[in-house]
Amino acid sequence: MSRQQLKFVIVGHVDHGKSTLIGRLLYDTNSLLDGKMAEIQKISSGLGRETEFAYLLDHLEEERQQGITIDTTQVFFKTDKRQYVIIDAPGHVEFVKNMITGASQADAAVLIVDVVDGVKEQTKRHSYMLSMLGLRQVIVVINKMDLTDYSAARFDSVRQDVQQWLNSINIEPITYIPIAAVKGDNIAIKAEHMPWYLGPTFLESLDSLKVTPPSEAKPVLLPIQDVYKVGDKRINAGRVETGFIEKNSLIKILPSGQITTVKSIEKFLKDTDKAVAGECIGFTTSDSVFLERGDIICTAGKEPTLTDTIRANIFWMSKQDFAKNQKLTIRCATQETSCRIENIHKRVDSSTLDVIEQDGDILKNLEVGQVTIKTKKPLAVKDFNDVQELGRFVLVKDCNICAGGIVTNGCYGNE
Repeated sequence: MSRQQLKFVIVGHVDHGKSTLIGRLLYDTNSLLDGKMAEIQKISSGLGRETEFAYLLDHLEEERQQGITIDTTQVFFKTDKRQYVIIDAPGHVEFVKNMITGASQADAAVLIVDVVDGVKEQTKRHSYMLSMLGLRQVIVVINKMDLTDYSAARFDSVRQDVQQWLNSINIEPITYIPIAAVKGDNIAIKAEHMPWYLGPTFLESLDSLKVTPPSEAKPVLLPIQDVYKVGDKRINAGRVETGFIEKNSLIKILPSGQITTVKSIEKFLKDTDKAVAGECIGFTTSDSVFLERGDIICTAGKEPTLTDTIRANIFWMSKQDFAKNQKLTIRCATQETSCRIENIHKRVDSSTLDVIEQDGDILKNLEVGQVTIKTKKPLAVKDFNDVQELGRFVLVKDCNICAGGIVTNGCYGNE
């Protein structure tokens, strides 16, 4: 029987120990390839350091020299209960867009805080993004306890600071765990140095998390990624985001509104009559309908909103200031069209939550905007908390991603 799989993202300020924690997890769960630990010990010894578990993640020599993780990495390990996928989101400020992508794919989050440094700017910014992206299962680990002689008083002080901040952004963590990742304290086994801590180890806390339930019970949503001509067949390819699709299903095509039935389900080297949420498939239709990238397949009568006016929260990631009504491109799932931001209802500092301006005309780097977006052609969208794939998007200017965003409850327009 296959074990349940849970995805979680690790976020926090640069140098607070994300990669070290992940490396230690892999070591403590016997998830390393043969010879990998010996290689890491050799590298660490050559640099005159004790074993650096972070090097298990930082494969690139450039990253080892810089000492920062610069990409979003997916790492796999397992416990007796289930399998895990860690999405290691980078802490460096230039890679915020990768962090948004990572967090939006996760069932839960781990916020790591250095007990010596305490709450820092990126601690606040990253946890704010967790709140913005609707992640509610959060574990806080307070790292490097060995550097404070495992002080209960220092742990309590930092925990209170973190708790005060998280309360202000409506995140209620499942637990706060004091750890020393480099030593393995409270990762897989209880730390002898912290008898005052009576809570779970980090692995026990992970095992208590809930996996996001499958989306098969929802109406079908399948964005078309591409269309292939194979012999006399037109095979429409995409990923089933929610629901299921099967042979003879009645489906609706957006934005055209055409209704047809599924003639066949095409999977690589496999005959099947059904595909469920999470599967990438091809399918053919009974009628000669013309599908193209960006079309959305849905359940007739239960289709998503088709609108040219979207209320959203966006995180501006360009060093160049944004001025209202500049022409941008919006990409949501496989849909793409030009757009303008008609209104910036609120500008928010992402690391303090201070409202900078109401009804503004600009957004600056790393600010959050509550905005109304007007698109050139209607898009099929859903509230982010309902269907993430149709509820998140990026904005593009001059071929560069300049903002990431989520659709909020106030999407309206051409329905």
